[in-house]
Amino acid sequence: MKEFIRMLGELKYMIPVLRYQWPQADENASLAHSFQESTNKFGERPFVYFEEETWTYSEANKAANSFARYLSSNGVKHGDKVVLFMENRPYYAISLLALNKIGAIGVLINTSLTGDPLIHCINSSNSVKCIVGAERAQPLQEVLEDINISNKDDFLWVEDTNEYTLPEWAINLKANLNFDDNENLDQTNQVTAKDVACYIFTSGTTGVPKAAILPNAKLVAAATNITMAGYRINHEDCMYNCLPLYHSTGLMLGLCAAINVGAASFIKRKFSASSFWQEANKFNTTAFVYIGELCRYLINKEPSETELNNPIVSMVGNGLRPDVWDTFKERFDIDRIIEIYGASEGNALFMNLFNKNKTIGMTSAEVALLEYDVAEDEILKNDEGFCKKITNHDPGLLIVEIGPNAVFNGYTDKEASEKKILRDVFKVGDAWFNTGDLIKTVDVGFAFGKEHYQFVDRVGDTFRWRSENVSTNEVGEILNGYKDVNMANVYGVKVPGCEGRAGMAAFSLEDFEGFNWLEFSEYVENNLPKYARPIFIRIIQEMDTTGTFKLKKNELRDDAFNINKVEDKVFCLKPSSNIYERLDGNWLDKINSEEAGY
Repeated sequence: MKEFIRMLGELKYMIPVLRYQWPQADENASLAHSFQESTNKFGERPFVYFEEETWTYSEANKAANSFARYLSSNGVKHGDKVVLFMENRPYYAISLLALNKIGAIGVLINTSLTGDPLIHCINSSNSVKCIVGAERAQPLQEVLEDINISNKDDFLWVEDTNEYTLPEWAINLKANLNFDDNENLDQTNQVTAKDVACYIFTSGTTGVPKAAILPNAKLVAAATNITMAGYRINHEDCMYNCLPLYHSTGLMLGLCAAINVGAASFIKRKFSASSFWQEANKFNTTAFVYIGELCRYLINKEPSETELNNPIVSMVGNGLRPDVWDTFKERFDIDRIIEIYGASEGNALFMNLFNKNKTIGMTSAEVALLEYDVAEDEILKNDEGFCKKITNHDPGLLIVEIGPNAVFNGYTDKEASEKKILRDVFKVGDAWFNTGDLIKTVDVGFAFGKEHYQFVDRVGDTFRWRSENVSTNEVGEILNGYKDVNMANVYGVKVPGCEGRAGMAAFSLEDFEGFNWLEFSEYVENNLPKYARPIFIRIIQEMDTTGTFKLKKNELRDDAFNINKVEDKVFCLKPSSNIYERLDGNWLDKINSEEAGY
């Protein structure tokens, strides 16, 4: 009975969310409008805390207005694309707001990218300008000759610390802004819900990074739902946000959610477990936007007095493992852990509305779990050629029906978008978004008849590591670019105590003794972001393929890096090194005992 009464109490938060629809296409619903509304209500309240800086809503709004006017006077129009390549800091938020105020599209680039992946993301976006933080100018400078933005006036350099100086190929943004011209722009009234706010790059299931389309409607709807039924915060709260703002978790679940209610945000460039609780106490962060890996780092730290009576009441995020959930919630006395599930390019949001443990919650979208053969990497079908639904609690491939209330925005690449759509699934003419994830239903007790779900794993050619999607095809192509590697088979392997899967590659060598591991290690470091670098390399005798020449991964994935099981030589990157070393029994024991530090 107590549980039933508690659930009835939850309904007052749940009903508005279930009623809330995405804004209509002609509505003036946008990130810019949300921010201006919060500024009107809470202008003198803090917007962002960052290192030694504090910005109020009013100060940030005026800076964004000045920047927006500069962009507009320099030819940036409604619908133009502008690259944003900067670490988490106040001017990242100000830049994004400035773009949104004039209806321009922010092309949000992963700050880990260098070389060819960086070139691809910039060139594929057809951007007219590039806003670059001083701290990321060097990797951009290294590819200047290969990107399709060439005019010096189109590179807007944003100063950072004193260690960086203005490069000759860019202009100093702040030196060119008129901070007195800071009133809200009339152009913002022309920005609508249907307008694209930003592109967020995702590896998807195959190939190079693809730009997922995020319209204003999606940002506003997600922020509203998350604040109403997730955090349950208001303008008096402060959110701890150390996740990159170029990703949907840090942006939508973090910054946009705080803006929606006029809350403050404490933002960081990078997560630090050692300083987390001191900062949470200092800035009285009542909310926390998380990914599961951060939670694991925190529970692996020795208990400290700073974690006692900490201010965090609610947290929203994704990827919190069931085996970490209880320990984290109990040790740090967290009242609400609202796990969500979604994708930047997807058309559904799952949320743990009822604060049930170890679940991604439920969704209002029409979804189905399909029978899936993981070994063969294919969907199972019946005699009529239609897909088969899971009828029990076994894992299945999650798909979401595409319709007016579950719009699939997809990618800028129409061909890539079409590959994510399954057609004629249960009947001729239907269309469903293929998430590429294995999900299962879970029994969470009484929940008003709504099915609850739990994430199991990814399928196909993508795995997650360090909260990033890693495309095995993309990594394989880059490894194959090294002179002595003919064909690399890349896959993800489980590492004890770690979230997701670590990258592992298998390839054969014509001359093992003559292979230059130092040169190869430098090649990997220079051509792949840290999260995409294979942690393990297995030297095999011969590549195993299917009859259609697809690389076989299942047996390699099962063997992983177990040198006690395989005769092949295995090499690894240790956390403190960038050079591949031969994996021996002592290091394998440390990995298996979770002492290796991965």
